[in-house]
Amino acid sequence: MGDNRTLFNKVITGSWKVKLSVLLMGAGQIAYGCIGKGLIFIITELLMLKYFFSNGFAGIKGFFTLGTKKADAWAGTVGDNSIVMLLMGIFAWFALAAFIYLYIVNLRDVCIIDDQAKKGKKIKNLKENIKELGDKKFYVLVLFLPVIGVCIFNILPIIFMILIAFTNYGGSIVPPELVDWVGIGNFKKILTLSQFAPTFMKILGWNLIWAVVSTALNYFAGLGLALLINKKCVKGKAYWRLFPVLAYAIPGFITLLAFKFMFSYGGPINQMIRAAGGTAIGFLDLDAKWSARIIGLLVNCWISVPSIMLLATGHLSNRDMSLYEAAKIDGASKGQQFRKLTMPYMIFATTPVLLGQFVGNFNNFGIFYFLRGGLYLDGYFLASDTDLLINWLYNLSIDNNYYCIGAAISLVIFAITSAISVGVYVKSPSFREEDTFQ
Repeated sequence: MGDNRTLFNKVITGSWKVKLSVLLMGAGQIAYGCIGKGLIFIITELLMLKYFFSNGFAGIKGFFTLGTKKADAWAGTVGDNSIVMLLMGIFAWFALAAFIYLYIVNLRDVCIIDDQAKKGKKIKNLKENIKELGDKKFYVLVLFLPVIGVCIFNILPIIFMILIAFTNYGGSIVPPELVDWVGIGNFKKILTLSQFAPTFMKILGWNLIWAVVSTALNYFAGLGLALLINKKCVKGKAYWRLFPVLAYAIPGFITLLAFKFMFSYGGPINQMIRAAGGTAIGFLDLDAKWSARIIGLLVNCWISVPSIMLLATGHLSNRDMSLYEAAKIDGASKGQQFRKLTMPYMIFATTPVLLGQFVGNFNNFGIFYFLRGGLYLDGYFLASDTDLLINWLYNLSIDNNYYCIGAAISLVIFAITSAISVGVYVKSPSFREEDTFQ
């Protein structure tokens, strides 16, 4: 705010040449003799104005209306495509933000030139500016194209997905039908409509349990394995570390399909049960609620523990062993050393990774999709009792065209995971006691 006010004051108190750049980008630079730089600004402004008068302003208007003319194949009428108009509208807003930014850059540049002229300093030409850009501001030159790419290929699709959550896009309302803005209507449907609300609450409850239990199970199993392998009495530590890494190196979906086969009616586990005189068990069957959930937890543990073990092994090797020697002298047991020394140190060092594991588990699409995907159970709308929110989102949007509801659920997922992650991190020793273990 202060910088903008200072810039405004400089423009007001500046020479007439500065005010030229207010009317036309680059005009003030040309008046000061910076022809090359001024032409770049002028050409940029002309291109931007050409875009806005040909497509940009129409894109911004279409962003608000999402189309007014419906297509009619029988009459040969070409209607508006609401989704394309939404996308083009977002792009137009991006272009407008870029134009405003370049306009401010133009004013700052001409004010700098004006200050140099008033102080009798030599005004830098375009060649000197390019040389400075490649030297002192090399980061700007290097990051320019990546930032543009991130805006177009990452930020724009994310904003598009977020905005879809506030429309009625999906089901029978897809182009050539016109899509409309519905505000928070989709979120109200998720929380109140009998079609969605019961399923949402059931899946949300299970999703939270799954994320917490699987994260804790993976973390403590990996930490325990790392502590076991790090013991001095263990021989051939490199080989013991190799076996979990091999399990981790196998593609996850192959592991999941293998476990699905193992627990199927015709799989080896049921074959052994039959051979022992028992009856085959439907571990992943329609009514296999908790057995399927427990199998999912164990399979996820099998896939995730090796990475936690490797992480914990690296951190454990950096412990201050003199603290443990002092604890032994004071009579501390192994359990007390673990609770008072090992766990605080590991929690401090791995809290960001632990939060990343939590978010990853909360959004773990593959586990139940490959183990039990495609099941729709009674009491659930287009879902099963093992589906997570991410699986339900997939069922709604990809398989059944409820795009707006799926987008709304994705925003709910983001809100939950970000709130929990930020809340836990802010209260964790990693954030509050940053210098404790340094």
